[in-house]
Amino acid sequence: MSFKPFDPNAETHIHRQKLPHWRQWGTTYFVTTRLADSIPSKLAAEWQRKRDTWLQSHQLAGPDELDHLTDEQRKAYHREFTAKFHDLLDAGHGDCALAMKASADLLVARLLAGHNKAYHLDAWCVMPNHLHALIEPAEKVTLGEILRHWKGGSAHDINQLLRRRGSLWQREPFDHIVRSEAQLEHFRRYISENPAKAGLKTGFIVGFGAELRQSSHAL
Repeated sequence: MSFKPFDPNAETHIHRQKLPHWRQWGTTYFVTTRLADSIPSKLAAEWQRKRDTWLQSHQLAGPDELDHLTDEQRKAYHREFTAKFHDLLDAGHGDCALAMKASADLLVARLLAGHNKAYHLDAWCVMPNHLHALIEPAEKVTLGEILRHWKGGSAHDINQLLRRRGSLWQREPFDHIVRSEAQLEHFRRYISENPAKAGLKTGFIVGFGAELRQSSHAL
């Protein structure tokens, strides 16, 4: 993969749901998408309340305005809220459908199907209730299209496997355009170390591109 970081001078599209989503052609994204039951609603609401209070105290209308802050203020925000968000995921809430090997394999098949075609996968990790990936979409392919393929296709397959109905994935992902080579390496380390950080010995798959670097699953 020819890494291309965020270009502050290039055209950027920003849209917002509960989180901001920045889009720029040709760049690499760090993506986290989670299962619908991975964070209890009470904990999610408390996280958002504290985040919004912090933003208001810094005269920001939302997280899409973080670039108005100093480097130290942005680092403080990510330590307090981005890291906490991922800690909530690592706590292992919900049914953790992806801890089952057959379910995880269905998701992995979706990830690898478009690798080096619609996108290039860098490091990625399937955790019991969420997915991390570094991904560079191909020309004219949007990140939204890729995530809809991953999530919609795997939800259909896994629901059939588990004989369940209803939403499998949380609708909104967390995504971030990688800013530098140093940040790219930071995300690679985070992905590879996430299972150990979460205290897991089983129920995860770690890969780099189409290569499985480490795989361990509960029976």
